[in-house]
Amino acid sequence: MTTGSEYHAPVLLQACLEGLNIAPDGVYVDVTFGGGGHSRAILERLGPHGRLVSFDRDSDAWRNAPDDPRFTLVRSDFRWIRNHLKYLELLPVDGLLADLGVSSHQFDTGGRGFSFRFEGPLDMRMDRRAKRTAAGLLDQSDEAALTDLLRKYGEVDGAPRVARQLIAARARQRIATTQDLVAALEPVTPRKDASGFLAQVFQALRIAVNDELGSLERLLTESPRIIRPGGRLVVMSYHSLEDRLVKNWMRSGDLGGNEHKDVFGRSSRPFKPTSSKAIQPSEEEVATNPRARSARLRIAERLA
Repeated sequence: MTTGSEYHAPVLLQACLEGLNIAPDGVYVDVTFGGGGHSRAILERLGPHGRLVSFDRDSDAWRNAPDDPRFTLVRSDFRWIRNHLKYLELLPVDGLLADLGVSSHQFDTGGRGFSFRFEGPLDMRMDRRAKRTAAGLLDQSDEAALTDLLRKYGEVDGAPRVARQLIAARARQRIATTQDLVAALEPVTPRKDASGFLAQVFQALRIAVNDELGSLERLLTESPRIIRPGGRLVVMSYHSLEDRLVKNWMRSGDLGGNEHKDVFGRSSRPFKPTSSKAIQPSEEEVATNPRARSARLRIAERLA
């Protein structure tokens, strides 16, 4: 079995645990189980009557599940979290942790197609039970749709030009592998920052294939009905698209950042951030785990 540290080194582990403010007999949720690093650390702080429920839609992660009577692994997208917790009769919970993005294992397994650094099928599905792959998305999307997803999910400069290039390339040969995609993009890949550009394109396709922002939006809007007053919402993101949604929600209770007030001028936001700024990893952590570099951790407390 792959160990959690080999699968994915947990980022900002102590800050996440402190953010959850764990009570030994509390109920907690880790919606992104992965290698299980955060989940195992939570279990270490729970007593015999505490409970932890973790979610992951990637079958590779399921092999990392600990054998612990206090632990339940739900093999599902966390967008369905409230339904599952209601079925388990564990609502409301005392804290929820989300470590968003892609695990080191997913990036480093060429057969998954998440990285341009490895040859492999252009798959990118986090849940391999899903039907649509990144190759299928490229097959089926027209120029306008490609432009939109490159701009929206990858913040790609010159998105229309990149989309036109992909349409022209697929007319000559199906873009079926990661290296097919790299080759198709070659005419529009900047020389100065080729890696950054390719990372943006791959990110855009991955987010679209897995509807990652849709899952996050649903998780955030469901969170007031999941977390009890005084409980904690702890979310770690790795790019501005996710962090913007999290910051807006925690500060205003609105995904767009618009704070709503009642007729008496009182804010209706369900959470209050514990600090005004996101927590970032130290230089020492980044040195030992370079993928922690872009991490932004935000913590909020559920208001009464």
